Amino acid sequence: MHTRQGRSDVLAFVGENLRRLRHQAGMSQAALAQASGISRRMIIKLEGGDTNISLSSLDRLAEALGVTFVEVVSDPGAQSRRIDAVAWRGGQPASEAVLLGSVPARSEAQLWRWSLGPGDRYSAEPDPEGWHEMIAVTEGRVLIELAEGPVTVEAGGYAIYSSAQTYAYVNVGDGVARFIRTAVA
Repeated sequence: MHTRQGRSDVLAFVGENLRRLRHQAGMSQAALAQASGISRRMIIKLEGGDTNISLSSLDRLAEALGVTFVEVVSDPGAQSRRIDAVAWRGGQPASEAVLLGSVPARSEAQLWRWSLGPGDRYSAEPDPEGWHEMIAVTEGRVLIELAEGPVTVEAGGYAIYSSAQTYAYVNVGDGVARFIRTAVA
């Protein structure tokens, strides 16, 4: 993946893409702020490449623009569905989420590679209705905290659930936990 300003994460193209997609939609920054629930100040900073933002907030911006998450974060010049970009970093050096790629589905499908250092967690806001996740743990043990109750997945196991609820991933083991996440709408 090519990067802007040396960045190797999903924010490398957010500013450029957000500005382009907002103009294509005929929206002002204030209108996008109103439609997405994200402050105009945050949108200004994003378009200027000066801030960080949660994945769920990027989803809300994409929804307000009528585009997919991948359209907001990916290299607009890329010819491939491969993305290979860091989308989240945790408190532990081994904790990260890498968006590997995306393919068309009813709405969208995303393939991710995640790792969490010992004791680290990722807390998520609910996705829009219709979104589901499939998690396959390849190393360690991951606790998935769901509104409907916690699920612990050991290496070699998996879980499938609606992500239209508050949820979190927690590494409850002593070593690095690694898993593959597929999000589908």
